[in-house]
Amino acid sequence: MMIVMRKTQANIRTAAKEASHERIVQAAARAIRRSGYDGTGVADIMKEAGLTHGAFYAHFESREAMLAEAADRAGAESNAFAARVIAAAAPEQALQALMQTYLSKEHLAAIETGCPVSALGSEMPRQSPEVRRAATRRIKEMIDLVARQSPDWGQPGAHERALVTVATMVGTLMLARAVDDPALSDAFCKAALKRLDPAGA
Repeated sequence: MMIVMRKTQANIRTAAKEASHERIVQAAARAIRRSGYDGTGVADIMKEAGLTHGAFYAHFESREAMLAEAADRAGAESNAFAARVIAAAAPEQALQALMQTYLSKEHLAAIETGCPVSALGSEMPRQSPEVRRAATRRIKEMIDLVARQSPDWGQPGAHERALVTVATMVGTLMLARAVDDPALSDAFCKAALKRLDPAGA
């Protein structure tokens, strides 16, 4: 009976720790997109997660480890959203639906929950190897997701088009967010959509 109780208590503690870890990662994934890597502090993340600053090292070896996991989570969320957009569209319209969603006014405004690459791209060269590794893995997933929408998926041409498409989408969103002129911001997105659409080129 005592062994069962100890196991139950251990399971409860493990579940509680996992739930706390999840809250930290979710808070950090939002924070890096909102405030950037350098603007994301441990104390603020722990407070947002409803935990004490001192509890941080029970979950992560370092701030960099937290940032790497946050980058991975943000990328996974973004790619999952993109996959849902693609799945909801007719196969021949999937890529166009993804591009329109990515370059929409809604995504432009949703920096905290949107694509982390467009929110953090300019900061990436100065991050630690573990943060860059996590982000790179998710960027490769994004490229593959776009490439799979091509009729000749698996061929070099499809991969190359996906590289250009992703680079254009991300760069366009970064510029559209950077300027303080709404008309110019809108023009960036419209021009990119027109050029990325084979029928509009």
